[in-house]
Amino acid sequence: MNAAVTKRAVVGLNAHPNEVDRKRIECSLGSRRRYRYVSPSVRPVKDGYLIESPCCSRDIDKDGRVIDVALIHHDAVCELWKLFWKDHARGIWQFHSVHRRLSAVNDEVNADLDRVFWR
Repeated sequence: MNAAVTKRAVVGLNAHPNEVDRKRIECSLGSRRRYRYVSPSVRPVKDGYLIESPCCSRDIDKDGRVIDVALIHHDAVCELWKLFWKDHARGIWQFHSVHRRLSAVNDEVNADLDRVFWR
């Protein structure tokens, strides 16, 4: 089997979600700048991870229930990470950015310069 065929076969394998990267994301959330007093969680979803947290400001959920914060999707074909924020008013995920490394995604969510994740 030649190298090109082998690479396509490996790319076809779904490496995400996995427990190591889920834990890596979860640990990185300790470095976030906003709403440090809540305890977010990271759940595996198809091809990625969902970050959830009790509603920080109560603007989205007046009772402070758990809400979606960010969706991280791994595109195995392009070998990229796609980051989405939740438009709670419309109930849909909105594209935010694309990154080559998971650490860059974590940095983006933790900094939240646009204030779209931690609201």
